Amino acid sequence: MRATSSECPTKAGFVAVVGRPNAGKSTLLNWLVGEKLAMVSKKAQATRKRMNIIVMHDNAQIIFVDTPGIHEKERLLNQFMLSEAIKAIGDCDLVLFLAPAKDRLEHYEKFLKLNAKNRPHIVVLTKIDEVSQEKLLKKIAEYQKYQENFLALVPVSVTKEIGRERLLDEITTHLPCSPWLYDPELMTTTNIREIYKEMIRESIFDNLSDEIPYETDVIIEKIEELPNLDRVQATIITEKKSQKMILVGKGGSTIKRIGRDARLKMERFAGKKIFLELFVSVKSGWSKNKKSLSEIGYSFE
Repeated sequence: MRATSSECPTKAGFVAVVGRPNAGKSTLLNWLVGEKLAMVSKKAQATRKRMNIIVMHDNAQIIFVDTPGIHEKERLLNQFMLSEAIKAIGDCDLVLFLAPAKDRLEHYEKFLKLNAKNRPHIVVLTKIDEVSQEKLLKKIAEYQKYQENFLALVPVSVTKEIGRERLLDEITTHLPCSPWLYDPELMTTTNIREIYKEMIRESIFDNLSDEIPYETDVIIEKIEELPNLDRVQATIITEKKSQKMILVGKGGSTIKRIGRDARLKMERFAGKKIFLELFVSVKSGWSKNKKSLSEIGYSFE
């Protein structure tokens, strides 16, 4: 651990975490904070909104901003997701660009074009355990032609637990001198309603395949927080009646499986029992309608 400078006793700053869908952003953040906070799915484009995750390191408070994957599609919801990533890049003190070690450089080149304000950034080579040492060194060499653009390049592997301290050290080096912005005991600024919503969404992604998870969302209707129990009522919205039938399943089997999976996630996070009631509602065209998106919490302002 480095000594604290008298000229800069504490540091704090916002760090946007960006990259293509499935680059490992949420997995990396959960690893850095040591808690399951951000939604993780093997399916691409699961993250839809920004989420702040706070990590304390030496004298620094790092406020990571998890973002949707950088991608372009015509659907309004996807346009919102791209705007969330671009806003995070523009608003933050520092950017982490996550680049899986097997990726071509075209994703990074696309990011450079989106980084219109030239925010300082670090390239994080993720999933390095999936390539040989020879290929990893070759990939690092490929990035050297852009070395004037980035502050540092840090290889990491969440699976093998490689690179955590080096990455946090590098981030801390580039943060501004500042008092801590939040209580150091806090792990996220996201409220419990949003966290529970994301855990239900994650369970939908885990238990259903194809397009259905992408055409669903979750509205938390009610939360009653008691000392040893949270009562949660939530509605899963979907585009079509046929999708509702799949979500519910024969005899309610699928919705029960989703509910059980979500409840266990919520209980692990909250450290207490959860009573979860799930309903399914059809809202035709919700992902293509600005008013519907706004009602669910996706504001374009």
